[in-house]
Amino acid sequence: MNIDNNLFLTHEDINNKIRRIAYQIYESNIEENEIIIAGIAKNGFVLAKKLKATLEKISEIKPTLCEVHVNKKEPQAEIKTSLPPSEYINKSLILVDDVLNSGATLIYGVKHFLQVPLKQFKTAVLVDRNHKKYPVKADFKGISLSTSLHESVHVILEGERFGAYLD
Repeated sequence: MNIDNNLFLTHEDINNKIRRIAYQIYESNIEENEIIIAGIAKNGFVLAKKLKATLEKISEIKPTLCEVHVNKKEPQAEIKTSLPPSEYINKSLILVDDVLNSGATLIYGVKHFLQVPLKQFKTAVLVDRNHKKYPVKADFKGISLSTSLHESVHVILEGERFGAYLD
């Protein structure tokens, strides 16, 4: 089977979703001078970088990137971030991942950032699969996709041709 048969978001679709999410982030942070965009490594961080670049084009807000490392096999293990907590205290923070599936990765990321006082905390994902096991939601999402539990979503955000595929 040709992988393009499973494509549900094209390169152009993904760029449009990123732009729309960036505008939503801007609108919810219009009074802020600086925000933290914390991307969950790997694809969540790539998405966070793209959101940062778009925010810099459309607003005066200074977005600061933070890479978040969550062990997806053991999400209760210590979470590491590229910024110390002192850098995001009392700031608006957006936690970003590419796909929201069960919610485990996001909920443990949320738990980590709640250890310090934040001005505002939101989450953003490109694809929300609607299979949550944990009470976490995406405040900003590119697309909601109802899938079976046996299907998987693969997102490619690097290279010359982005795409989101359902396997």
